[in-house]
Amino acid sequence: MKTTPQPFHTPEFVRQVKGFLTHIFNLEEGKADEDCTIEEIKKGVEFRGTNLWILICAIFIASIGLNVNSTAVIIGAMLISPLMGPIIGIGLGIGIFDLQLIRRALINLAIAVVISVITSTVYFLITPLSDAQTEILARTAPTLWDVLIALFGGFAGIIAGSRKEKSNAIPGVAIATALMPPLCTAGYGLATAQWNYFFGAFYLFSINSVFIAFSTVLIVRYLRYKPKQYVDEKTARRVKIWIGMLVIATMIPSIFIAYNVVQKSIFERNARTFLEREMSYPATQVINQQLVFRPDTSRIIVTCIGQTIDSTQMIAASQKLSQYGLSRTQLIIRQNYNEVNSNTLAMFNQQLRTGILEDLYKKNEEVIKDKDDQITMLEKEVIRYRSQESESGDISKELKVEHANVTEFSLMYTPIHNLQEGKTDTIFLAYARFIRRPSNSEVKRIEEWLKVRTKAKVLKLVVQ
Repeated sequence: MKTTPQPFHTPEFVRQVKGFLTHIFNLEEGKADEDCTIEEIKKGVEFRGTNLWILICAIFIASIGLNVNSTAVIIGAMLISPLMGPIIGIGLGIGIFDLQLIRRALINLAIAVVISVITSTVYFLITPLSDAQTEILARTAPTLWDVLIALFGGFAGIIAGSRKEKSNAIPGVAIATALMPPLCTAGYGLATAQWNYFFGAFYLFSINSVFIAFSTVLIVRYLRYKPKQYVDEKTARRVKIWIGMLVIATMIPSIFIAYNVVQKSIFERNARTFLEREMSYPATQVINQQLVFRPDTSRIIVTCIGQTIDSTQMIAASQKLSQYGLSRTQLIIRQNYNEVNSNTLAMFNQQLRTGILEDLYKKNEEVIKDKDDQITMLEKEVIRYRSQESESGDISKELKVEHANVTEFSLMYTPIHNLQEGKTDTIFLAYARFIRRPSNSEVKRIEEWLKVRTKAKVLKLVVQ
């Protein structure tokens, strides 16, 4: 007996697939109480007391990480940072038409931004390390990927925040969206008066903030959070109008920002493809490339060494720009850096040799002068010692005439160290040995006579 095959019912299959997908992607399952979620988000909006001090500490840590180019330190600072709170609060306020929450979140976000920029500016003003490291440079030029990271990071943040069981998604979102490093980079730009860094970093922070808030609005509306109830319909309508105007005012710049970022990313990708395929010559090497994106006319600037690229090759390369989606792009080739005139080279060599000889002559003069000074000083010392020796001999003969019982005599100009006061003085020191020790008055008289004889202000006589 043959079994008749059952017909394949497409609508039933589609219904089953739809039911399966709805089940596994259901956000209602595990959803926390709506009022509890809203209250928790509202608490994270406020920036005062503990939150403010934590933010300042996190900003200092992030600034140090950027300054010393430490990715691990920057990640740690982003985990500490409470900056996500006001941004998600703005998205929630728009999603539930809560104008008061939006206003409060905007004020607190502005406070957090101002304090963050001031804190990082103070740090970069006092730090001895002023070079822009790669971690700083990475926060000055937003790309398409930054927009996508902010968008999907915002989705993850609000989904995790609306669950009963909290996960580690919020810290992960804080790291991925990187709200804090752009603010620190903006502070670096202010501290070093490099405005391209300041505006580029603030531009990146604005992108992250707008798209995190935007993704929060979408999820809040998808989860059908109840809009805030107002006293009368007129007040509710007025609030919705204000929020609508706020959303439009926020979304128009964000669309423009996203469009420019996408266009820039496409331009850079196409430009690199063009350079790889069309600017490859056997005897010429591209040593540098600069891609400058402008909405009206962009530029590709390449610097080449080796064999000169002639005008025919330049025109041919420029005509191929449109094939790579670069129709409004100007190709600029800088070359001939290797063609140095022989006379110029000879003159440079002569100047180099002359400069080296002059340096050697000056150094030798200084060495000779130092040696002459040392010789002169030594000669003076020798003359002084000889003079002292001669003078000591004459004085000893005169002293022998006056005092027949003197047997030894010495006179020298020597340093004396005062160990109590820690001072050093140079005086005449006389030593005399007698057969029969003279009286104290006699010693005093001999000492006074030696002062007059040597014309010394200070002289000490040691008698034995």
